[in-house]
Amino acid sequence: MRDWPQRLQKHYRRWQWHRRGKLVSEWPAYLADRQSKTRDERLAHYFAAGTFDPQTPISEVPMVALDIETTGLDPSRDSIVSIGVQPFTLGRIPVAQSSYWTVKPRRALSNRSVVYHRLTHSDLANAPRFDKVVGEVLEQLAGRLVVVHYTRIEREFLNAAARHYLKEPLLFPLIDTMAIEAYQHRRLPWFQRLLGRRPVSLRLHPSRERYNLPAYQAHHALIDALATAELLQAQIARHYAPDTPIGVLWE
Repeated sequence: MRDWPQRLQKHYRRWQWHRRGKLVSEWPAYLADRQSKTRDERLAHYFAAGTFDPQTPISEVPMVALDIETTGLDPSRDSIVSIGVQPFTLGRIPVAQSSYWTVKPRRALSNRSVVYHRLTHSDLANAPRFDKVVGEVLEQLAGRLVVVHYTRIEREFLNAAARHYLKEPLLFPLIDTMAIEAYQHRRLPWFQRLLGRRPVSLRLHPSRERYNLPAYQAHHALIDALATAELLQAQIARHYAPDTPIGVLWE
């Protein structure tokens, strides 16, 4: 029974894939409520920008791809080491407007994490703490719909960092390109499962290959943010209409 958290997460993701296509409308009210109650000025400014009506067509929504690199996969023990954001729309990605931050982790780096994201102790020696850059990050996210590849990383690590440094939660609507891929490719017919066909990889770069997008360096927050923006553009072009309500896609 020690693997019950992983089983619970698996069933949660299945529920999310099942409800794909049902409009989720709670986010505007949640952000308005947080704006009225938050004590942190940076959070208040972000929440005051609000979000879009769930019925808004995705073609009319300014978005921002967000990627973070961490020292591991457990937000209760591991820390953010870099953040990359790339504003975009369905029709354009203005690369010159991207932003990137390195962040001093709460605990020492491990050899494994250095190999993974290639940020060394010297790279982060003079990096600011999360609470010193969160205001700048939120300015880039405010008024835009955030897009990530795998909600669990960006949502849970940002929330954990905000709770640690700001003593308040940080939650907002996200479009998850991994969830879109899961919905499109993991619904295998019973006969294909019987024949032993395995689900496709949902990682960022194998997902991009299915849309003939170019290969980029992996595990750099800014490059992965750009890669996520391009992936969503391709996913919408192939699987959805431009007038798809964002409330169907966010979670």
